[in-house]
Amino acid sequence: MLPLPDSLIWGALALAVLLCLARQRLPGFIMLAVALLAALGLGHLSPIALLASAAGLLLAWRTPSLPQPWRAVALGAVLLWAVALMLHLIPGFTNLKVLDQVQAGPASVPFNMYLNLDKPLVFFGLLLAWPALLGPGGTVQWRRLALLLVPLAALLIAAWQLGALKPEAGLPGWWWLFAINNLLFTCVAEEALFRGFLQQGIAAHSRRWLGVLVASLLFGAAHLAGGPLLVLFAALAGVCYGLAFLLSGRLSVAIAIHFLFNFAHLALFTYPLASR
Repeated sequence: MLPLPDSLIWGALALAVLLCLARQRLPGFIMLAVALLAALGLGHLSPIALLASAAGLLLAWRTPSLPQPWRAVALGAVLLWAVALMLHLIPGFTNLKVLDQVQAGPASVPFNMYLNLDKPLVFFGLLLAWPALLGPGGTVQWRRLALLLVPLAALLIAAWQLGALKPEAGLPGWWWLFAINNLLFTCVAEEALFRGFLQQGIAAHSRRWLGVLVASLLFGAAHLAGGPLLVLFAALAGVCYGLAFLLSGRLSVAIAIHFLFNFAHLALFTYPLASR
């Protein structure tokens, strides 16, 4: 279990994400403010990091009301701010290490896991700067969505056949912490950036398939530190997440598909990789 003060910070942050996904922006941003102020008081956030966060959010809030070409300039600045947060380049965030060299199973390599404060801010900033972030809605094409499970399963099987993964069914005792962190603080931020913002932004000025393709390639490139094989697999998975967004009209569906893929990886295979 997390210490109570830390639980309050990330609990408020999780509630803020859920409220904003439910299109309850005002209470969502109130909870975000509670989380950031609590993080400041408990030493997880420096005054400089709080100022950088507030400045980015304020610029994002003003962006939709700006005339062109200033709106495009502001969107570019918000995008750079979001990428800096995603890459942990802004100093002053003390992200909480909750798993230290743990193994999901005996055949898995050890890994660390952090509860991030910086990365989730990407979702809130892009939601303010790009009001269409959550998707247009409409009829969900459930049958076509279900078919996306086939290529996603094939990716896990291909990774097994290539030796990157091994079958290892079961869940470690910390699975619930992984689930909360991966769903609300990782998948939400990544899908907001790559599908909600980049895919929709490109599609708005070109064809929808180009939006899916470019966003997926950039999603793959974001995994460059894991090597070329991970880049390829992430890009292919990104195509599935992009199609899920198109077939549902909802960012929440792309987030759910992304999370289910990651959770299936944890539950059925070595995580994150097989030990040699």
